[in-house]
Amino acid sequence: MNETEQTYHVPVLLKESIDGMNLHPGGTYVDVTFGGGGHSKEILRQMDAESRLFSFDQDEDAEKNIVADARFTFVRSNFRYLHNFLRYYGVDQVDAILADLGVSSHHFDDAERGFSFRFDGKLDMRMNRQATLTAADVVNDYDEERLANVFYLYGELKNSRKLAAALVKARNRQRIDTIGDFLDIVKPFFGREREKKELAKVFQALRIEVNEEMEALKEMLTAAAQVLKPGGRLVVITYHSLEDRMVKNILKTGNAEGKAATDFYGNVLSPFRPVNNRVIVPDSDEQERNPRSRSAKLRIAEKKDYES
Repeated sequence: MNETEQTYHVPVLLKESIDGMNLHPGGTYVDVTFGGGGHSKEILRQMDAESRLFSFDQDEDAEKNIVADARFTFVRSNFRYLHNFLRYYGVDQVDAILADLGVSSHHFDDAERGFSFRFDGKLDMRMNRQATLTAADVVNDYDEERLANVFYLYGELKNSRKLAAALVKARNRQRIDTIGDFLDIVKPFFGREREKKELAKVFQALRIEVNEEMEALKEMLTAAAQVLKPGGRLVVITYHSLEDRMVKNILKTGNAEGKAATDFYGNVLSPFRPVNNRVIVPDSDEQERNPRSRSAKLRIAEKKDYES
């Protein structure tokens, strides 16, 4: 692993996730979260000459990590368009899909991107910098109820209404454009002992809203059920309860709400069959080496031969 990759993103659960993909000769594989390329590079290392790998990322910074390999195709796009781009490249079905849903350390460490409360800078948070909506737009333009809903639904913050009211009052005096201005308003609502954890939830909520992360995840998982071959693997690493709940529900029941439909015999009508009945988490050594891995959960499922 080179220095660029290490500073961009240290791959989490690398061995476990690649093993879960069940690579075999002549396979077609997808990494929907290319980032620093850590997972993709390991997939390529283990692939044979006849296999193919398609890797997706909507962030222009990820293109700096593109691999020079004839078996590799980089797709500059949000993974919600998985099905469309595979059809564009003439691919009907794939053997495995990997999704590492965490935000890369590169994003948190780049002050200009506005993902972290450790730095001052613009309230941005766009994964795709060609997108128009920024975190500043959400904070300044959403009405109070909509803003409160963002903090409650995506940050699970109990004081979401108080936060929204304070932000609306402050922005009536002056537009809130920087992280510093934003923190001056929201910090008083959190006790010092839990300040970092609560601020992380606030920033998570804004990031999810700006990037439509939950909608995109749902669309990607739905597309995965369509493009995976029977017996193909879906390997997903999650980092917070919202995305993990959606992944768990879709793998178990076939829908994001977790409402299981059954056939005449009581069998759950889901396109997936769990491979690991117990969620896989990083061991203590990995958590020590890579603090980002501490909240990671790995789920692996197999596409059923038929819808049952």
